[in-house]
Amino acid sequence: MYDILEGLRIVEAASFVAGPSSGLYLQQYGAEVIRLDPVTGPPDHRRWPLSAGGDSLFWEGLNKGKKSIAVDLSRPEGRELAAAVITAPGENAGLFVTNTPATGVFAHARLAALRADLISVRVMGWGNGTSAVDYTVNPAFGVPQMTGPADSDVPVNHVLPAWDLIAGCYAAFTLLAAERRRRQTGAGAEVRVALSDVAATTLANLGQVAEVAAGGDRPRVGNALFGAFGRDFACGDGRRIMVVAITPRQWANLVGALDIEAAVRELEQRLGTSFARDEGQRFTHREPLFAIVERAIGRSPFDRIATALDEKGVCWSPYRSLTQALREDPVFHEAYGLFETVHHPGGGPYATPGSAGRFEGLSRTPAASAPRFGAHTDEVLSSLLGLPAAEISRLHTAGVVAGPRP
Repeated sequence: MYDILEGLRIVEAASFVAGPSSGLYLQQYGAEVIRLDPVTGPPDHRRWPLSAGGDSLFWEGLNKGKKSIAVDLSRPEGRELAAAVITAPGENAGLFVTNTPATGVFAHARLAALRADLISVRVMGWGNGTSAVDYTVNPAFGVPQMTGPADSDVPVNHVLPAWDLIAGCYAAFTLLAAERRRRQTGAGAEVRVALSDVAATTLANLGQVAEVAAGGDRPRVGNALFGAFGRDFACGDGRRIMVVAITPRQWANLVGALDIEAAVRELEQRLGTSFARDEGQRFTHREPLFAIVERAIGRSPFDRIATALDEKGVCWSPYRSLTQALREDPVFHEAYGLFETVHHPGGGPYATPGSAGRFEGLSRTPAASAPRFGAHTDEVLSSLLGLPAAEISRLHTAGVVAGPRP
């Protein structure tokens, strides 16, 4: 974490991945992020995985370091209070991230009537406002048809919510871009970031839309890397590794590490091609190349293969479970500087990251704990809206707001 965005105040009314991840990234660079949570708890506050006590580790992970105010948004007084928090004055405030409907309680026009320079970044499913998540956008755009074994026609869903995560990043830098524009012009804005739009444009940016226009849908290739050399292989003791060679140097390193120069040269002469010069040829003729590499890797146990690959600078990785990675990979160890042990209210102490980006020469601030939802209700009402203690007490008694719950 860093304090680069210190002074910015962002209000977040969002659940699940894209909206909360956007607020998380901004908080990890020093912004104050205040969550507006329903008094009964946000929709994802029981989402798996859960701690032994039933708390959502998912929710904790995406809401570290944020403040939370619990408000009954079903009541007019609660909605007015939420609107006051979103539009509270301040040069570095009036910044709002949400995944609520564009015409709902937090419609931009309603809020902008209270603060004309308000910036709303709205994460959506489909661009037309209908509901969508990664698992419904992907099938619509053909991604599961490109994933999975080459000899299967069963669609394979991807476990990583890629469009959610990219949309979260997109929402964060879009908010900063809109805030810069406001500094220059004084104008507020509503920006809409739809998962469908992120998916469609990303596929196009990767050349896949043009690929279809030129020749049709991409076939499945199993665990092979499309367009270059790469696949999983079994070592002599059964441990599997992933090996990739995209650049000429990566290819030369792999050939040298496995001592397969003669076999590769014979194949090149037979096919009349050069694998060193053309990565596409490595993909076109992947099956005979896979056979050569498979034999070489399969002759030795994992430790010997790993040493040979590392000595030559090959691009490779072992297959591990996350449990094994936590134990073996230095990126998860505190000495690396990315993770540290933090105590969270639901899940207890566990390895917790700060920002994935590193500013060289700047000190990182400690990783933050997740709040209980409603943990900062009184603080926000008092410091941000200036409400006296008696009024805050009345709001609690009336059920308009709530404090933290176990």
